[in-house]
Amino acid sequence: MSVINITKENFRQEVLNSSKPVLLDFWASWCGPCRMVSPIVDEIAAERRDIKVGKVNVDDQSELATQFQVMSIPTLVVIKDGKIVNQAMGARPKAQILAML
Repeated sequence: MSVINITKENFRQEVLNSSKPVLLDFWASWCGPCRMVSPIVDEIAAERRDIKVGKVNVDDQSELATQFQVMSIPTLVVIKDGKIVNQAMGARPKAQILAML
């Protein structure tokens, strides 16, 4: 499955109403650690059919960043049944991101 660009317009449909757990990557184009995590998140999206993976550009979607109290990026959030079940700030290796799921 490919990564979905999450916006405030599609957030309810893609994240809150998802039948699968959702991994959200809050990022920005100017963020070095975000650029390190991005290919890992892309890999996970390609490998795992049992989850949905979305990216939230904090510069374009500041309302969502505020809603999730994102203070530092990258921030990774796992949502199941519309509720946050795991959250981590900062760059992480693939194994740690998979362990969050």
